[in-house]
Amino acid sequence: MKGKHRLRSLFGGFVVLVITALVVSQVWASIFDNDGKPLTTLSPRGQYAQTIQNLVSPVFIIAGVILVLVMGAVLYIAFRFRERPDEDEIPAQLHGNTVLEIGWTLAPAAILLVVAVLTVATIADLEAREPDAMKVQVEGQQWWWAFRYDLNDDGVYDDPENDLITATELVIPEDTVVEIYTTGNDVIHSYWIPELNGKKDAVPGMRNFWKIQADEPGVYRGQCTEFCGLSHANMRMLVRALPRAEYNAWLANQLEPAVEPEEGSLAAEGKDVYLNQLCSSCHLIRGVNDEKVADPESGVESLLVSGIAPDLTHFSSRGTFAGSIFNSHYPDKPGATPEEVAACRAGENVAQNCGDPEDEALPGNPANPAYNVDLEDWLRDPTVMKPMAADDGRGMPNLGLGEDQIDALVAYLNSLK
Repeated sequence: MKGKHRLRSLFGGFVVLVITALVVSQVWASIFDNDGKPLTTLSPRGQYAQTIQNLVSPVFIIAGVILVLVMGAVLYIAFRFRERPDEDEIPAQLHGNTVLEIGWTLAPAAILLVVAVLTVATIADLEAREPDAMKVQVEGQQWWWAFRYDLNDDGVYDDPENDLITATELVIPEDTVVEIYTTGNDVIHSYWIPELNGKKDAVPGMRNFWKIQADEPGVYRGQCTEFCGLSHANMRMLVRALPRAEYNAWLANQLEPAVEPEEGSLAAEGKDVYLNQLCSSCHLIRGVNDEKVADPESGVESLLVSGIAPDLTHFSSRGTFAGSIFNSHYPDKPGATPEEVAACRAGENVAQNCGDPEDEALPGNPANPAYNVDLEDWLRDPTVMKPMAADDGRGMPNLGLGEDQIDALVAYLNSLK
C-alpha cells in the first residue's frame, strides 16, 4: 500500500510541476509579447536599453526557475502529506536539520549575490561617460519638455548664439550616443524612453546624467513617470532618430530664424495676431519676439510659474504639440522627396508617403485617432483639450481668440517649418 501511495504521490507531484511550468511559460510569453505595447521595457532599440535587457533576462530566468521549483514543492508537499482518513502516521519532522537550514540560507544568498554583481556592472556601464557623445539638457516643464543642445561642447546650454533650444520632440542622429542632463523647471519630473534606456528624474536645481542611443531611424515614445500635477498623464515625450545626413539638415534648419510669411498672406495676419496677443509674452519665435521674451519687465514671469513656454520658431517641423499628445501633422519621413512630402501634407497616398497607416501607435500617424485633433481646437480653448491650471500660471490659458484670429494663427504656425 505504501508503495502505491508513494507512486501516486510522485505522479501527482510530476503533474503539478508540469502544470506550474506551463502556467509560468504562458505568463512569460505574454510578458515578452510586445505587439501593441509602445512603452514596453522589453523591446530594446538601442545599446543602453539592450544593456538593461541583458540584466533583466537572466534575472527573469532565475526568478522563473525559482517560482516553478518553490510552487511545485509547495503543491507537492500539500498533496503528498495531506491528511488521509486511513492514516494516523505523523510525517517526519525536519526541525533542527542543520544541513537543510544551511542550504536554504546559502542558496538564496548566492542567488542574490549573482544578481547584485550583474546589477552593479550594468549600472556602471550605464553611468560611464562617452568622450564623443552629443550633449543635450532635457528640462521638464508643466507639462511638456524643453531641449537645449550644447552644440559647441562648452558645457553651457543657454547660449542662443551657439546652442539650439527647442521643445516637445528630441531629435537625434541614429546610432549616436547622446548624453542627456535632466533637470526640472518647476517640480520633479522623470524622463523615460523605454526603448532607448531606463528612466531618470528631472529635479529642479539638479542636473542628472543619463544616456540614450537609437540603433535605427524611427520614433520612440515615452511618458513622464513622476507625478507632477494635473496633466502628469498627458506629459508624454518623443525621440525622433534620423540618419546622420538628415539630422545635419534638420539641425541647420533649426538654427535659422523663423520663416517670414509673405506680405498680405493669411500667415502674415497670423504673425500680427501672435505679436499682439499674449502668445508673444510666453512663447518665443526667434527673430520675431526675442527682446520681448528676454525683457524681465515684459510680464512673462508673472504670467507663468515656470517662466517659460515652448519655443515655436520651427513649430511645423514637429509632428506633435501640447506635450506630444496631439498631432499637428505627420512629420516628413526620412528620405522623403519634396513631392512625397507635399503628398503627405495633402493627405494623399498616406501609406506610401507617410509610413504605415496601420501603425496606430506611431505619433503623427493619420490612423491614430489623435491625428484628427485640430490645432484650431487647441487655440480655441486649450483648457478643454488638456487638464491645466492656467489661472495659476500652469499651462496655456484660453486667450479668447476669434475664429478669424485662430485661422490666421494656424496659418502662421503651419508656416514655421
